[in-house]
Amino acid sequence: MTSAVVFDLDGTLIDSAPDIWHAANRVLDEAGLPPVTFQQARDFVGRGARVFAARLEKAALGDNQPARTVHFQTRFLYHYERAHDHTRIYPHVEAALDALRAQGLRLGLCTNKPFAPTRAVLAHFGWSGLFDVVIAGDSLDVAKPDPAPLRAVVDGMGLQLSQIAYIGDSETDAETARRAGARFGLYTQGYRRTAPEEMFHHFRFDDYRQLPGHLFPEPVQ
Repeated sequence: MTSAVVFDLDGTLIDSAPDIWHAANRVLDEAGLPPVTFQQARDFVGRGARVFAARLEKAALGDNQPARTVHFQTRFLYHYERAHDHTRIYPHVEAALDALRAQGLRLGLCTNKPFAPTRAVLAHFGWSGLFDVVIAGDSLDVAKPDPAPLRAVVDGMGLQLSQIAYIGDSETDAETARRAGARFGLYTQGYRRTAPEEMFHHFRFDDYRQLPGHLFPEPVQ
């Protein structure tokens, strides 16, 4: 029986790609480099800020240098923590979260977004107290798709993996769930690059009004 639902954040509950793009191009502008496209920036998302910065650096300069990568990451996080103007909650998310809580389910968050911008965007949307446990990309020594962050959320709730459903949008989320042995729901309107039918999942949906039905299916008559 499902006792809690754990969500990814970017591409799952919120569309933050426009702000990520703006933050990335602020970094490049500071360095006197030409901007990347929106699609490039969106394709860099999913494996945490350091990987994002490394991908941005390589796209702009053709290679990676450790000290420069750290600088790109530092400047990106500076701008990203303050970037909320173009981030939007996906349609019907808030109603779905309210419905899950009304059903008595607890909510958790497992994201590769670093903790500071995670905390900032949750505060921006009035979600600071919404999730029982929040594990961000820098909360542990490893990030998704290592299953440890998801397990940390579940452990923090005092539950077992068999008691939760994990909801995400990307290949990283799917691999995290597969490696953890967790039930996975794929939100198909996020940042994935693979066809949904080719990704690991137990159910998929493109509208948050469908989510409660997947978690509480009608009994067969």
